[in-house]
Amino acid sequence: MMNMQSRDQYLQELIRKAGGYNLLRKKDKSKILDEYCKNTEQERKYVIRKIKEGKYFEDKSKSVKRKRKCYYDDIVIIALKKLWKIFDYPCGQRLEPSIKTEIDRLIKLKELKCSAEVVAKLKEITPKTIDRKLEKTKRDEHLKSKYARKNNPVLYQKIPVKTSGELDRNTHGNIQLDCVEHCGQSASGEFINTLSSVDISTDWWEGEACMGRGQMSVFEGIKNVRKRYPFDWISIHPDNGSEFLNWHLYEYSLEEKLEFTRSRPSKKNDNCFIEQKNWTHVRKIVGYLRYDSIPEQKILNDIYRNELHLFKNFFQPVLHLTSKERIGGKMKRKYDKAKTPYQRILESENITEKKKEELIKIYESLNPAEIKRSLDKKIDILYKVYKKKQESKLTNEDNLKVEKSKKLKPVSVTYLNV
Repeated sequence: MMNMQSRDQYLQELIRKAGGYNLLRKKDKSKILDEYCKNTEQERKYVIRKIKEGKYFEDKSKSVKRKRKCYYDDIVIIALKKLWKIFDYPCGQRLEPSIKTEIDRLIKLKELKCSAEVVAKLKEITPKTIDRKLEKTKRDEHLKSKYARKNNPVLYQKIPVKTSGELDRNTHGNIQLDCVEHCGQSASGEFINTLSSVDISTDWWEGEACMGRGQMSVFEGIKNVRKRYPFDWISIHPDNGSEFLNWHLYEYSLEEKLEFTRSRPSKKNDNCFIEQKNWTHVRKIVGYLRYDSIPEQKILNDIYRNELHLFKNFFQPVLHLTSKERIGGKMKRKYDKAKTPYQRILESENITEKKKEELIKIYESLNPAEIKRSLDKKIDILYKVYKKKQESKLTNEDNLKVEKSKKLKPVSVTYLNV
């Protein structure tokens, strides 16, 4: 009796001698099956299934696929890369027409050296092929740009980087800054940004609504916010936005003798104290609607300067993290007793008695329930102004459509009398 391996070899030899099973006629296939089944005593249907499923019965020398010849070889790709860099790294759809119209001129100007065959291939290359051939190059260029220096390397080198763990949490006057956008669902055009600031020692918060995110509007907002703090600033710590990292604010910090530090790019935890306040003090109160008008800016500033900063700083206790310890897979955190920013200022030894007396007088004159009612009323007014603005936009769009329809010439219709 033959074993399985010898039976497979026997069947493969029969097929090889016949010139391939699929090329045979039906009678020849039947002869091979008769001979094989007679000598091995296997079922005919089982052998047919075995032949159809078994790739090892085919002639491997005939089944090897030939490699497709590369039409756009390395020489063409080198020229393509040079053209891509000359035209400022466009996509395939934008590079393809530029190649067709400008390649001859570049060769005449001796900016590009390539044969007539390469020129002919580049003129017929498609946008999809351009993107496919430049895929690796684009990936490499992206990595280079990712770790490249910023647009203003001198200023970036002058402003040191600090993480949240390196900031002084015990001394008041260390301020973190950030901007909260009120753009709604679209970031196009100019809209209001809330300049949010917090002292990391006492959690005293102040906000200011700025129109746009320009350097000067944010700079004016910082100066207005600073006046409302009950103590002097020692340092400012924003993120890497251009509204903060500019020469206006840098020179101002030198004049006022403020330490100017920044967080690491794309590391929100370095600015964690103000990121918390962006939700509790801005988003939770104002929401996510688009505010882009002067009346809305005035209402927001009225809220920030009067009700909100009084309510949050005098009547909203905050927990401070005192220690954390990793136990197994969990982090055990310990917090101090919840206190308001006002209470933390009164406990500070660095605040003068005169300033503490002023804050005590302000505190005794406040009614938290009345402040909350006034805050809710102003938020309702803000929403009504927003709703009215949206309705006026819709009516203006409708009026424009009507005016356009009036300008269209009426179609004259003639009726035939039958």
